[in-house]
Amino acid sequence: MTEKAKLVHCIVDDAQLYSDEGFYLGDLAQPISNAVKADYPGAKVTSFICSHHLLKYRMSRVDSLINADLKQSQKINRKLTKALQSDNYEIRDVNEALQQSLTFGQKISDAVARFGGSWTFIFIFIVILIIWMVINGLALFGVHFDPYPYILLNLFLSCFSAIQAPIIMMSQNRAAERDRLHSENDFHVNLKSEHELRIIHAKLDHLTQNQLPHDLEVEKLQLQILGEVRSELAKLRDENTKLKEKLKQQENQ
Repeated sequence: MTEKAKLVHCIVDDAQLYSDEGFYLGDLAQPISNAVKADYPGAKVTSFICSHHLLKYRMSRVDSLINADLKQSQKINRKLTKALQSDNYEIRDVNEALQQSLTFGQKISDAVARFGGSWTFIFIFIVILIIWMVINGLALFGVHFDPYPYILLNLFLSCFSAIQAPIIMMSQNRAAERDRLHSENDFHVNLKSEHELRIIHAKLDHLTQNQLPHDLEVEKLQLQILGEVRSELAKLRDENTKLKEKLKQQENQ
């Protein structure tokens, strides 16, 4: 009891106490004050509640905050699990899937397209053209089967181009199909990642906007309870010291 403490009545059990043994409702946090008023409708901001009964409301507030955070976390986790289970698309290796489904003709078209688009083909083709024109232009070894203007060579080149073009187009169609499957695969990967990121953002928002303030409030309540416990221990130590001194005086007498 301090010098300024005065006698008051606890709103819970109407016990007569000193004002430093509890708190007025106006000095309490709003949620705790509202909880007391809900149990005792006649309570006012000037009403008094002792530390013993206040402890119950503080612990109830701590439990409600923890349970609210737990329910919200479970709700977000259920959303995340549902989002992951709802998308049953199996991410696959497109190149491996296409390689396994290739037919013999498609393999040939890919090989022709690869060879036709290489420097090796260009050099070989140039060498063949030069040899053809030299043999027929200079009549080497008495061979002169396609004289200038090389009509047979033009026919050969036209036929070669007519055959090569569809084969290359077949390979290009395969490449387009591969690109389409890659795009589809990337779309599903991005969609699944977006679902997960949205839920993770929701969880982070919950942590920063709700759980963190709740944790701070719980910590504040714990510090208040700890302070009151220390105060009670100090009072007990003082009473114990006074009792020892009194017993010592009685023994001396």
